[in-house]
Amino acid sequence: MHRTVNWGKARVLLLSAMSCGVTTVWAQSAPSQAAAPGIADELDTVSVTAKKLEEELPDILQAQGVHVDTVTAAQIANGGYVDVATAIQYLAPGLFLSPKNGPFDYVKLSLQGSRTEDVLWLVDGVRINNRLYGGGTTPLDTLPAAMVDDIQILQGGEALYYGTQAVAGAVNIVTRAFSDTPDGQVSVGGDTNDSGHFDGYFRNSIGHNHLVFFADFDISSGFQPFPSAEIQPSDTDRDRAYHLFTLGAKYAYDFSDDLRFSTLLQHTSAKLNDSQPELTAEAFNDRDENILTAKLDFTPSDAMQLFGKAYYHWWDSHYTEYANVIGSPGTLTAIEDHGFWGFSDRGVNLMGKFQINSNFNAVVGYDLQNYSGHDAVLVIQQQTETDNAVFAQLVTTPSLIDHTVLAFGARYNVPNVGDSDAVWSFSGKHDFSDAFFVRGEVGTAFRLPTAEELFANDPDDELGNPNLKPEKSTNANLSVGGNFGLAHFNWELIAFGRNVTNLIDYASFDADTDQAVFGNVPGTVRVRGGELQLGVAFTDYTVSLDYTYSHSVDESNQQIAGIPVQQAKASFDFHPATQPFGLTLSAIFVGAEFATGLGADGGRAQFGEYPLVDLAGRYFIDARQHNIISLRLQNVFDRRYATGLGTAESDVDGSTYTYSNLGVPRTLEARYTYKF
Repeated sequence: MHRTVNWGKARVLLLSAMSCGVTTVWAQSAPSQAAAPGIADELDTVSVTAKKLEEELPDILQAQGVHVDTVTAAQIANGGYVDVATAIQYLAPGLFLSPKNGPFDYVKLSLQGSRTEDVLWLVDGVRINNRLYGGGTTPLDTLPAAMVDDIQILQGGEALYYGTQAVAGAVNIVTRAFSDTPDGQVSVGGDTNDSGHFDGYFRNSIGHNHLVFFADFDISSGFQPFPSAEIQPSDTDRDRAYHLFTLGAKYAYDFSDDLRFSTLLQHTSAKLNDSQPELTAEAFNDRDENILTAKLDFTPSDAMQLFGKAYYHWWDSHYTEYANVIGSPGTLTAIEDHGFWGFSDRGVNLMGKFQINSNFNAVVGYDLQNYSGHDAVLVIQQQTETDNAVFAQLVTTPSLIDHTVLAFGARYNVPNVGDSDAVWSFSGKHDFSDAFFVRGEVGTAFRLPTAEELFANDPDDELGNPNLKPEKSTNANLSVGGNFGLAHFNWELIAFGRNVTNLIDYASFDADTDQAVFGNVPGTVRVRGGELQLGVAFTDYTVSLDYTYSHSVDESNQQIAGIPVQQAKASFDFHPATQPFGLTLSAIFVGAEFATGLGADGGRAQFGEYPLVDLAGRYFIDARQHNIISLRLQNVFDRRYATGLGTAESDVDGSTYTYSNLGVPRTLEARYTYKF
């Protein structure tokens, strides 16, 4: 089953009407609804082949009541975003994300009021979270935007299918899709932060063989990451630089219409500066990262779909830091010289979907994850964890209850370190009409302890605890939405809540070893909030608005550090069909945030409350729109804002002070793209 479509304008129809490879009854269980409007892309016409079970899973979950937002490649291209993190920062509804010092850096994030460590990240269904640590080393610093076909954001507890860390949701970054006809592009550009950019891809099908190749190269001298007054004379590493190279290849072979083998190999090499405002002559991570997958999809009948996947994700990083010695001009001391920290994550996933009868469908599956890693810098000894899990879900069809889909599932996890755990979920969606629906999801989720929390043994700092219990959460999402009978308009109002227990933190202190010891501390993190999404889509322009309020507090009843109380996002894309240009205006507002552990006494301070505006434009040189000139002006009003706060020491008297990490200043980027 193949068809050629304009992806930007047809995406809504595809998501609601094209179930591709799903049983007929299952396809009928996903009634049409008003989805968030896509950005029309005047160029991209691609061939769409039938989706396989893992690929269509977000669409299936959405039909069952899970809220799913999609950021498309067209939106990313029209906005001129260079990395995945920045694209999500501006385009993903309900998800707060703040890069530390610009593109290809660590980020802090919050999905529906969550902590950073409560969101699971995937690339083509492969988990990429760094389980050495929780929220400090997020996996987004090496993901270029040019590799993306779309980004799927699943809101609410998604532990049933995705396992640990999907407490607040899961984000799946889908790489360039297969195509039945040859196409591709190359793009080159640069910006006023002395950055250079190249990306390209090519894809084609030859008989039963499908191929995709993509590459990306980014390099930058960066910008000053701290206010001048907060940089000590002993710091010579003044700008936050990076260079990064990504190369990917995908291959699929169709043995028949019912049986496909596919594989992905993605390699990334990067050198990423680690900015500090004091003492530092040089500090950086050298990173090599690889993702390898092998998948088999089999659909023997309309009543059965089978899927198997094996994956291997390995991350090798070496940290180097040289410090200036105060009082000895020209003298350096090696804090760390090429110290290794890294991990490997490998696993197997087996899943089957079956039509029981006209009223019920079922999914059963098995998940194996084997995780191994160590850190010579912060002293985590080499350890291996294995987690086995089984899961099952029963789903109704509208044949049982008109215009309604209900789903109930459970998962049981057996790790070799720590306690076993069971989670469950119940979700549903009911269409009162084509213009009004209600959907919701309740259930539990979990986060397994990280390697740091289990195995750390830093003589000067902390000690892990292999007897930790997983963090446990109870989640609820409920929303109503529709279009008021207006074909070009859609809206959705979402309420969410979450309680997290068995919190993992420093729970005691070992006076004999002078170490803080991890444990499950008493208390509950409580999250309550809401989100409003609005969208308008006409032939020549689209508008989207999103507002999120999050009240996320611990036992002290204070807003949790790093989670803004409120956030708003807006975008306007103008794409006149009769003109050779397009314009995109994007804006975000971040409300009050808080930072803790500041100064000598571990104090608390407020920051945030800033707006950001981006403007991007594209001009098509030729009538067939193969040659494109793009411009992006980031932070149009040159707003100076803090993405986070930290503590440093003065060179003069050794006193502590609070410094600000700065976001990207006003930056102009130009790019040329050729599509073929």
